[in-house]
Order: sequence, then structure tokens, then C-alpha cells
Amino acid sequence: MNTKTETQGSTMDTVKLLISVVMLVAGIVGFYLFEAQPLWVRLLGLLAIIAMAIAVALQTDQGRRMKAFASSAQMEVRKVVWPSRQETLQTTLVIFVAVLLTALFLWGVDSILFVLVRMFTGQGG
Repeated sequence: MNTKTETQGSTMDTVKLLISVVMLVAGIVGFYLFEAQPLWVRLLGLLAIIAMAIAVALQTDQGRRMKAFASSAQMEVRKVVWPSRQETLQTTLVIFVAVLLTALFLWGVDSILFVLVRMFTGQGG
């Protein structure tokens, strides 16, 4: 009996997701079909259809799991200790200096190799 309920729920979830995709496609097609309408009207219609498609998709098992994942991810982001402005600026400065020194080193190695290749191939004059 449990298998039958699971299959029915899975089938309904598939139908809901299919309806959601059809709504999105219809919204995009409608956006371009009603080209004569002002842009803000078309955008509002498209956003409304996207919101409805998301609402339908959230009614499925996958949608509920995605919503739970997003809320738990949001809770984890709240736990993060973000660096201060001064720490961010100092880290950015250190990275900038490291990149600059690496670029200068690679430029020097490239220049030396260029001179050696020209000297060995006899193209330097």
C-alpha cells in the first residue's frame, strides 16, 4: 500500500513539475509575442508567471526539499563570522602585492627566456 501512495505522489510531483515548466515556457513565449505592449507590462506578466511556476514547483517533494535546504543554508550563513572592513582591506592589499610580485617575477623570467631564445636561434642580430 505504501508503494502505491509513493508512486501516486511521485506521479503528481512529475505532473506539477511539468506544469511548472510549461508555465515558464508560456511566460517566455508570451513575453515575445506581446511585443507591442510596453516593456514594463511584459516584465510584470513574466515575473507573475515565474512566481506562479515557482509556487507550483514548491508544492512537490523536490520543491519542499529545496526550500528546506535554502532555509538551512540561510541559517548557516548567519553563523559565519564575517571579516571587518579593515581586515578585508588588509587582505586585499596583501593579495594585490603578491599578484604584483608574481607578475614581475614572471615578466623577468619571460624576458630572460626571450633573450636566450633569440641568442640561440641567431635572430637577435
